[in-house]
Amino acid sequence: MKFGVVTFPGSNCDEDIVYVLETILKQKVERLWHKDTDIKGVDFIVLPGGFSYGDYLRSGAIAKHSPIMGEVIKHANNGGYVLGICNGFQILTESGLLEGALLHNDNQKFICKNIHLKTTSMDSALTKDLNMSKAYKIPIAHGEGRYYASDLTIEKLEENDQILFKYCDKDGEVNSSANPNGSVLNIAGICNENRNVFGMMPHPERASDKELNNEDGAAMFLSILNNCQLN
Repeated sequence: MKFGVVTFPGSNCDEDIVYVLETILKQKVERLWHKDTDIKGVDFIVLPGGFSYGDYLRSGAIAKHSPIMGEVIKHANNGGYVLGICNGFQILTESGLLEGALLHNDNQKFICKNIHLKTTSMDSALTKDLNMSKAYKIPIAHGEGRYYASDLTIEKLEENDQILFKYCDKDGEVNSSANPNGSVLNIAGICNENRNVFGMMPHPERASDKELNNEDGAAMFLSILNNCQLN
């Protein structure tokens, strides 16, 4: 599979993603610059974490106007795969590729720590090979990670099985004490109705190397490799 990793001014997790895909998983990777208008024939686009354009206005609000995003949107609308991680998730909601919004954490503080994550749907390439009874230990690092959407949207996400991840405790229990940022229903990741666009706040690329003594995130990338249907 050929991946494209987009770099915006302020991205800081792009090389982490490239390392995991290229060095650990031995996949082809194209580095895509925010001013590019050619996605170079990639199958799967990743929008990485960071602080695109300094997070001015709202996180992701300026990045959605980058030239590359016109191509990312076109790719997604044609059935191509897109994953947004942290700031990438914020950009996807700002661009309308995913529903809802990421608001300031309820404690108004930047949070950087390991949390636990529970898979709540296996009906996606990102989650199909994951264990629904396992609590995956994945880092978060964000100031605006509180997922919010209207009651009607949340109802639709639930009905369509579009909620992919929820914050949980180390035993896999989804409860308010395990919610690090106040996200509605502990939501940590979702997908679109067509199940080809994924967004998540936690950073699986930071938990994909045995040298870090945590490879829980690698399971998500392996699920992508095993389950994406390419044209």
